[in-house]
Amino acid sequence: MIRLNDILDGIHSYLPDTDTSLVEKAYIYSAKVHAGQTRLSGEPYLSHPLATAHILTQLHLDLASIAAGLLHDTVEDTLASLEELEKMFGKDVAQIVDGVTKLSKIRFESQIQKQAENTRKMVLAMSRDIRVLLVKLADRLHNMRTLEYQKDNKRVKIARETLDIYAPLAGRLGIGWIKSELEDLAFLHIYPEEDQRLRNEVEASLGKRKASVDEVKDLIAKKMADFGLSCKVLGRPKHRYSIFRKMRIRKIPLEEVYDLIAFRIIMKSAKDCYEALGIVHSLWKPIPGRFKDYISLPKTNMYQSLHTTVIGPHGERMEIQIRTEQMDAVANQGIAAHWLYKEGKIVSKENKHQFDWLFELTEWQKELDDPREFIESVKMDLFHNEVYVFTPKGEVQEFPRGATPIDFAYAIHTEVGSHCAGAKVNGRIVPLKYQFHNGETVEIITSNKHFPNRDWLKFAKTGRARTRIRQWIKTEERDKSLALGRDLCAREFKRHRLDFNNFIKTKGVEVAEALSFKTPEDMLIAAGYGKVATSQIIRKLRAGQPEEQPEEQEPKEKESRVKKFTEKAEQQGILIHGLDDILIHLGKCCTPVPGDEVVGYITRGRGVTVHRENCSNIINLDPDRRVEVTWAGADNATYPAKIRVSTVDQKGMLAAVSNAISAGEANILEAKVTTTPDYVAILDFVVDVKDRAQLRKILSSIRRLERVKLVERISPG
Repeated sequence: MIRLNDILDGIHSYLPDTDTSLVEKAYIYSAKVHAGQTRLSGEPYLSHPLATAHILTQLHLDLASIAAGLLHDTVEDTLASLEELEKMFGKDVAQIVDGVTKLSKIRFESQIQKQAENTRKMVLAMSRDIRVLLVKLADRLHNMRTLEYQKDNKRVKIARETLDIYAPLAGRLGIGWIKSELEDLAFLHIYPEEDQRLRNEVEASLGKRKASVDEVKDLIAKKMADFGLSCKVLGRPKHRYSIFRKMRIRKIPLEEVYDLIAFRIIMKSAKDCYEALGIVHSLWKPIPGRFKDYISLPKTNMYQSLHTTVIGPHGERMEIQIRTEQMDAVANQGIAAHWLYKEGKIVSKENKHQFDWLFELTEWQKELDDPREFIESVKMDLFHNEVYVFTPKGEVQEFPRGATPIDFAYAIHTEVGSHCAGAKVNGRIVPLKYQFHNGETVEIITSNKHFPNRDWLKFAKTGRARTRIRQWIKTEERDKSLALGRDLCAREFKRHRLDFNNFIKTKGVEVAEALSFKTPEDMLIAAGYGKVATSQIIRKLRAGQPEEQPEEQEPKEKESRVKKFTEKAEQQGILIHGLDDILIHLGKCCTPVPGDEVVGYITRGRGVTVHRENCSNIINLDPDRRVEVTWAGADNATYPAKIRVSTVDQKGMLAAVSNAISAGEANILEAKVTTTPDYVAILDFVVDVKDRAQLRKILSSIRRLERVKLVERISPG
């Protein structure tokens, strides 16, 4: 357990002779209010704020941040108040604690809304004071280090949120060691079998490569010395999650991850870095297209380095990074390596642009009401692999990898994006879905006759572009739905011999409020979307009055068909919040099974389609037509799920995998086998399972088989 003296020693290592009374006072107060509380591990609760504060000393933060680290849970978990903290420790400390404190006293309709609102609050707080995020990262890092004491379902949820939100945030701030540790800890809890297997395989591989690594390091050091250059050469393995991600994206085994070890050459100056690059390229043949100069074009998180990949002495690919000592410090500590802020405010003008992403997040939280859309925008902007392009005037613009002219157009101005008709790259006309490469010059062609369409969402990469496109589509669809809802209601009222126009003037507000809508217009839009039936509006209008038969009855055949579908949906275990008597379909694009997080989408004329929450199709659809759905509980139904297994191509593997599926009491509906020239067999199965828990057990059983390289659940198609 970390002690107060460890924290004070840490502070004095970078702030010698500093008065630490504020931190000592915060320690005494935290110990007092947390007295008697314990963590799930059985340790005194005080161990957590102490560990958080100690991590902050490793980031070389100021005393207010460290005091806030000691106090960060006092408002949420004790009787302490913000007013009391401000009085005792000052406004700075109180504001940081407030920014870190969760919205624990507010009830949310769903888990995704809770996550969105907590993220929204943190974004606002960290835009005012970046230290809020640094304290939150330290808090999350220690929680991840002790995550094994949580229940299984909560552990996986926390790990997933860490991988989606907090690790990318650490990356955005350039704090490489926190990002890597958060990713590896999340990987351990989300994919425990893969983590253990990869750990063993990497250790075995590094053992075999040790002699080769030492040979390369010695050769680089000797060659630099021959040219009179002083350097330090390091050879370090990539962290496990980055290896796993590369294997998964490229669908390759560990043996084909050639840059398992990255060599780092630390030089005295930027000039020496470029000279060292020439020496490396004279030693080994560089691979075309694999050179990146982040010294002249630093990343937004201040990262600077030269990257090159070469063919090594034994014919293997080697990644080599060349940077100065200061650049190396920034690569590991990020913002914490520079005092870019004073009292949490970014004051260095030349570095202010590095936080444009944070200011954009702040703007989005104001504009995006839908929690899923907000979380998606945050994730999309945080997972940022940069590409640099130029405007016709020579100004550098930075975008995520895979960005297109649509992203460029919206980065210039919303009106330019909304009327984008085409683009020129290096003077050549390109399609709007063209993906940029580093160093290209981009020019946008506009026309007042062109407008956004839903297809743009398929290739727009930036949160700004996607948000603006959705807003335009939403406005268009809202107008169409209003007209359709008005038309549907007018017809239904006519069938019931009612005056629709008179109803809107006299009873519209009353009925709309009775159906939980703010205005009659909102009610009509919902009717157009299919969220409320016109019959419901008439029933509310006639509440307490005797029923009148309409002029025409609905055909009984259709009535029974709707009932049949509804009963089938209930047997499948789907509950739709706020809607009755409606057709329900499970999305064929993502094949949800009980236990998956799911969301419903109201289609035009086909009822509600249920998708997995992370389905790529639902992400691009109108958030106003989404509805909350849940699984009703245990039933006897089974659901198809598609899994893919990559194995060594040898006799008996298909039978072994099939037996593992059968042992998990699942029926195989389809099986397909393909092989690759490098003796890898890809086995695709569609299996019938009762729920996600059964599917996870089957996947775990397959992973334990020898010669199996990768097992994953995939979407059909």
